[in-house]
Amino acid sequence: MLSEWIELSLEDTTPKSRSGKLPGGTYALHAAGILELTPAVRRDDAHACVLSVGIHGNETAPIELLGECLARLEAGLLTLGAPVLVILGNLEAIRRAERYVSTNLNRLFRRDLDENGMEPDRARLLMRTVDAFFAGHPGQERLHYDLHTAIRDSRYPRFVVEPFADTATHHEQWRWLAAADIQAVLHQHQHSWTFSHYSKHYHQAQAFTLELGRALPFGHNELAPLAPMARLLEALLEGRKPPDDAPERMKFFRVAHELMRHSDDFRLCFADDTPNFTEFAPGSRLAEDAEAGPFVVGEEPLSVVFPNAAVELGARAALLARPAAAPH
Repeated sequence: MLSEWIELSLEDTTPKSRSGKLPGGTYALHAAGILELTPAVRRDDAHACVLSVGIHGNETAPIELLGECLARLEAGLLTLGAPVLVILGNLEAIRRAERYVSTNLNRLFRRDLDENGMEPDRARLLMRTVDAFFAGHPGQERLHYDLHTAIRDSRYPRFVVEPFADTATHHEQWRWLAAADIQAVLHQHQHSWTFSHYSKHYHQAQAFTLELGRALPFGHNELAPLAPMARLLEALLEGRKPPDDAPERMKFFRVAHELMRHSDDFRLCFADDTPNFTEFAPGSRLAEDAEAGPFVVGEEPLSVVFPNAAVELGARAALLARPAAAPH
């Protein structure tokens, strides 16, 4: 069933059995796009893992990557050794091959959410599900990898965003991510209300948003560059220590400023195809807004990440970052 679960979820088809056995444990379907894996024997190195994909519906490579890992588990090539919650985020957006339907799901993960609609309802369900999952594994190390792809090219095609929270990131995480061929790290500077931020802020989990290349339609993804990431995910499923490497292999950045869209008359002052982590020199004009006015780079260069002038009013149109030292 695991090898078909993603397809059945996107077809809105209820499997004949909502629970069953798999190599090393059992599975249970809690709701559409929500799958929990429970090991018969939890290994000593196991984390309580949340693996989420499809929070943006047009980001398909992580869905295919996770699907291959689940198929290997069902085929007996892996043996479950850790409790794992697997989430397909925005099902309707995935079916439409669109980033979102009405509003960006990945800005809604806060407990005081009072918005109405399909995506806010989905955010509330996912938050309740994560709450229940972590509550079911008290005292166990908590981990959440939210897997994405970016809507544009990047100087570093595979990078992670570390959410802002009081919980410190364990050094082993940097070593795991380096071995998974992550090329860059972006430290957030303030609360962002993304899905990974939710787990880190409310549950003190080790949590990251992982950007694994460029957003492409199903069937057009090249998964070979993601083989090291697949090895990390498989190790987490089996509850064993993943491969590790020196964090210094990765480039580190810290957000220095957010460009916000305050008015309808807003534009970014650089080409639409500008890659992530492109650096702009002091004096460069990066944005113009009828309400906020222009934004000009100050005395130190800034690199742009996630630029998108077409965001909703009041939403972030870009992150601006500076290099940071690798953690020791």
